[in-house]
Amino acid sequence: MPRKTGKPASSRKARPRLRDGVMKRGSTWSYVIRVRDPETGVSKPKWVGGFVTEEEAKAARDEARVKARRGEYIDRTTITVAQYLDEWLEAHAVEIKPRTLAGYHTMVRLYIKPHIGDLRLQAVRPAQITKLYRDLLASGGEGGKPLSVSTVMRVHAILHKAFADAVLVDELIPSNPAERAKRPKGLVREADGIWTPAQLRVFLQAVREHRLFAFYHLAAYTGARRGELLALRWSNVDLDGKRITIGGSAGVVKGRRIEGTTKSGRSRVVTIDDETVAVLREHRKAQLAEQFQAGEAWRGAEDGYVFTTERGEPIHPDSVGWLMTKTIRAYNNPPQGPKPAEPLPHARVHDLRHIHATTLLLAGVPVHVVAARLGHADPAITLRVYAHVIRSAEVAAADVFAKVMSGAV
Repeated sequence: MPRKTGKPASSRKARPRLRDGVMKRGSTWSYVIRVRDPETGVSKPKWVGGFVTEEEAKAARDEARVKARRGEYIDRTTITVAQYLDEWLEAHAVEIKPRTLAGYHTMVRLYIKPHIGDLRLQAVRPAQITKLYRDLLASGGEGGKPLSVSTVMRVHAILHKAFADAVLVDELIPSNPAERAKRPKGLVREADGIWTPAQLRVFLQAVREHRLFAFYHLAAYTGARRGELLALRWSNVDLDGKRITIGGSAGVVKGRRIEGTTKSGRSRVVTIDDETVAVLREHRKAQLAEQFQAGEAWRGAEDGYVFTTERGEPIHPDSVGWLMTKTIRAYNNPPQGPKPAEPLPHARVHDLRHIHATTLLLAGVPVHVVAARLGHADPAITLRVYAHVIRSAEVAAADVFAKVMSGAV
């Protein structure tokens, strides 16, 4: 008689049974599907577990089967938004400009991680991104103060880029949730509230006697960015040809001045008018006088920066912002005499760029010409940022056409 081996039938545990790709393993349910490797064409089983009920596992199995047939299957991962953004920033540390990268780190730390950092990357939905934008606009700033639309749009730009890489490069999510999120209303109103041409003239007159007057004049009359002008050298200035070549940019990272390429990565030529030529000639003459006065203490190169300290050293980018604020305050609150009837609203150096673009667009200058002066890689960027200005010009265009037709023979 054969000898029995193993445990008695009564003490043996029933082995889990796989039913149509679903089975219980331990206290949770799992499913398995076959997924074809697009490179090798080999079909391999993919197990996914952790479902509380059999129904949840079946629903996930059905969804995964559909995606597998379409070639859209994504392996399940528990990586969070915060973890992915950390890896994403590290992977792009070489290709992103240091100043831009530092800004990304700040935006992620202050505005993204506290709100959606703990969410699983694969669980993020457009509605959650939309809510993030609303919360930031309402109370996302320091001390619960509202954030500006432009700041929230920078958050959107970071998320859009990161999630796009999660789709196309890392293949962690099937679609970009930031693509379908509702962006804040007023995106195109970035240039609202800037100075009028009359207010710009008031400011330029107020700063006229300062040694850096030419910087503000050139910023307003060319639309160049702050960093682009602070990296400008005299070899890039053609006063006889009435043009400047913008090929680099200066910024601040961790309190230090650094230089790199322009935001678009390309150089551009910007024409200047006769008045601006005269301002630059006067500025150059004053700078040479400072160099003579400094003697051996002069720190500038022979082909040095257009805008320097009194000893020829490059200017810290924050300095021109501080000086602008100081000038506005001094104009609004003069130490002697009455205050102006119309005080100057607060403005940033970057607002000089906006007033340049707005003035040209309202004057009927074609969008692609304005885009080229601003250094926008695509005129579509100009259209998006200044859409409300262009709409105003379109209304005026209707009146112009009507006037022409009324005088036609």
